[in-house]
Amino acid sequence: MDIIVKPVITEKMSKMTEKFSNRYGFIVNKNANKIEIKKAVEALYNVKVDRVNTANYKGKIKSRYTKGGFIKGKTSDYKKAIVFLSNGETIDFYSNI
Repeated sequence: MDIIVKPVITEKMSKMTEKFSNRYGFIVNKNANKIEIKKAVEALYNVKVDRVNTANYKGKIKSRYTKGGFIKGKTSDYKKAIVFLSNGETIDFYSNI
């Protein structure tokens, strides 16, 4: 089971990271708990995690009208984790591009 799906790199998350300098967001597996998320981030980025907050998000209903007719769908549900690092720790997402 893959714990971390991808990091959240949005304008809002970047502002939060700049303001508090120790908070990072990740999209994680829906079945992962806080302890598993903490261990996965520490192993992947070689940092010390202080604590983890999680939030479950429901997918949104999407619909559009096309030439072929009316199409209804739904985006996927997901779980987001905000990881608080210890003082002096940082994660550089752009280092291996």
